[in-house]
Amino acid sequence: MNKPDPSTLPCGLLTEVRGLKYFPRMVMKIRLHESGELWGELRENLGKGADGWCCGFLHVDYEALRSRVLQGGSEEEILSWCESNGRPLNDSDRLVWNAFISKLGWKDHVSAMLEKRKVDGGLGDRDDIETMAHYIDVDEGRLD
Repeated sequence: MNKPDPSTLPCGLLTEVRGLKYFPRMVMKIRLHESGELWGELRENLGKGADGWCCGFLHVDYEALRSRVLQGGSEEEILSWCESNGRPLNDSDRLVWNAFISKLGWKDHVSAMLEKRKVDGGLGDRDDIETMAHYIDVDEGRLD
């Protein structure tokens, strides 16, 4: 497994801002990419996959979000911008999104991709890795 430099990585998928998982990771990926520091394997999926699903959930365009992130501000301020320019979130919305992102890869449309990534990363024998969040934390060195 090709271990990245930790300084080139965003936080994990389950890190939260104002009770919303994944959003900090997406913001950090944008910032790291802009500074030329984002780990190469993450560059190809910017704005796609979970980034795209999160933006769709928030009802904001990824490129508009990217522009807003590059203007500066905290993750909380940027999420507020998303709610002003997309849709406001309530506790039920957060519950639905957080359940989706937490279980991504577990018996769903991403399961085959998770299994392929595990095999490609030398983790094919790891039956304990059942979600993308867990896989990414192992792959990026946050968990063993």
